[in-house]
Amino acid sequence: MFHQGNWGSFIQYDEEHDRPKVDRALLRRVLGYARPYGRLLALVIFTIVVITLVSLVPPLLMRDLLDSAIPAGDMGRVTLLGFGMVAVPLLNGVIGVVQRWASSRAGEGMIFDLRTGLYAHLQRMSLGFFTTTRPGELMSRLNSDVVGAQSAVTGTLISVASNGLAVMATTAVMLSLEWRLTLVAVAILPLFIWPSRRVGRVLRRITRGQMQANARMNSSMNETLNLSGALLVKLFGRTEDEDQRFGTHAADVRDLGVRRALIGRWFFMALGVVSALGTAIVFWLGAVLVIGGDLTIGTIVALSAYLGQLYGPLAALSNTRVELATSLVSFERVFEVLDLPHDVAEPVPAVHLEAVEGRVTFEDVGFDYRAAVPAGLEHVERFSWRSAPEEPAAPVAPVGGRNKAIDGLDFDVLPGTLVALVGPSGAGKTTVTYLIPRLYDVTSGRVLIDGHDVRTLAAETIARSIGVVTQENYLFHDTIAANLRYARPDATQAELEAAARAANIHEFIAELPEGYETVVGERGYRLSGGEKQRVAIARVILKDPRILVLDEATSHLDARSEALIKDALERVMQGRTSFVIAHRLSTVLAADRILVLDRGRLVEQGTHDSLLATGGLYAELFRTQFAVAPG
Repeated sequence: MFHQGNWGSFIQYDEEHDRPKVDRALLRRVLGYARPYGRLLALVIFTIVVITLVSLVPPLLMRDLLDSAIPAGDMGRVTLLGFGMVAVPLLNGVIGVVQRWASSRAGEGMIFDLRTGLYAHLQRMSLGFFTTTRPGELMSRLNSDVVGAQSAVTGTLISVASNGLAVMATTAVMLSLEWRLTLVAVAILPLFIWPSRRVGRVLRRITRGQMQANARMNSSMNETLNLSGALLVKLFGRTEDEDQRFGTHAADVRDLGVRRALIGRWFFMALGVVSALGTAIVFWLGAVLVIGGDLTIGTIVALSAYLGQLYGPLAALSNTRVELATSLVSFERVFEVLDLPHDVAEPVPAVHLEAVEGRVTFEDVGFDYRAAVPAGLEHVERFSWRSAPEEPAAPVAPVGGRNKAIDGLDFDVLPGTLVALVGPSGAGKTTVTYLIPRLYDVTSGRVLIDGHDVRTLAAETIARSIGVVTQENYLFHDTIAANLRYARPDATQAELEAAARAANIHEFIAELPEGYETVVGERGYRLSGGEKQRVAIARVILKDPRILVLDEATSHLDARSEALIKDALERVMQGRTSFVIAHRLSTVLAADRILVLDRGRLVEQGTHDSLLATGGLYAELFRTQFAVAPG
């Protein structure tokens, strides 16, 4: 019996010598995650020792049966040896259950530690990271790679310990029985090593291709099996095309899996032939010694039984380097993510503001996507894949080709002011609204709240003080009450209803069969656009921030929904500093101040009347957009 390695993962390779390479620093880091479970792993090692020693007993019982009990006609001894033959597997089975319990507790604990640590790290990545990373890749790191990392400790490392101990113990017993035949049996060890090295070189290419094929297949599933993707496929009648595209990716995974399985089978067939060769040689020489009177039949039978216990672990140990590097690569992929720096990091020390007045200042602010947006996970490559480091891939620029979204932006907004952001498409309005709650960090200049640079404020202070309502409001697949309480988990039912009334959505909710306990579906798909937006407004009202950031586009809504949302927004903006990307004339007219942006620069600012009198860009936008927009 031979121990197969985890061929489905990447193998870390030394490119110059074309052989697997296990990084010691990586191994130490892995063992660091195993340290909290040291007692459980020690128990596993103890059970391995006991099982190994107990497994050495049956060949000795067989030897005694053939050489002593049967020739002497001692039926009592024969019966006792028979009970011993039954007791050994029973004892091994009980100890194996204990081993399985301890290893699974340790392994599942490591999965929990890795998965929660990885999730917490990803939660703190900037918005830019998620714009350049496929969700399917993140899911792969959180699921497949974490489970693979667990197997490196509870599978590979335990296998190495078990096989190593088995080889040493079995060899010691065989030497005590007949040293000459034992040396012959061990002499064929080099024949175990050569196939493993040969297979390792071939599997390097296959495993890389298989991981890439799996990534393409997972990406295809993730894009088309979510609500938005499924809707798009159906609306454009591309079901068969997507079936074919997915089938192509799945076929690549299938073909590589078959090829990997065949290579593995050839490998283990080669090891089986080597094992058979060694056994045959030992039997032939043993027969010669038995005929010559130098060896008993019981001893040769015991040695033949030990050969199976020797060659299996030997085959596994000969492949230890490849197997260990293969298993550890899952840890390496997890560490790649854990080692990604937080480009919008929590400041140390962080400034906590008990109360925020709502003054917002931009001082010569510049924002360049090339510097601010990090590359996605597909650009993260392990150093061990190549012999020399390469320049990191450039981050993805926004669609349209212009990276510098904001350039030299200066303005100061006093608390309680309603500011309308106006400008043509691509002027930088949305980018401004992203910089205020620090979804991105500026590449030059400063954004200040109450005189404090947002980069020095605690994330809790920013989140508590700023509320954002966008055009595409996200709702969790949960109840309306749960979605509202996302703003304030401790909110009472009366507070939920008060916020919903202020957002003009309470009557609609009350008429639902399950009221506030109604499940809204994925992304709130069971609600209309206007209803979702009003729930989102109610959520912000419940949060009660001092600064509001709003994209109040309502062009896709019916007149009644638009009127309800307009009324709700007017209520929520009262007494708060509000930045509104204006799409409606009424918002522009109500604004205390209008900021007119063009290609990332502030070209005009003032009130509606003063800007119209100037006859600049705002006057042109008014004639082409706002003059015909509903108010």
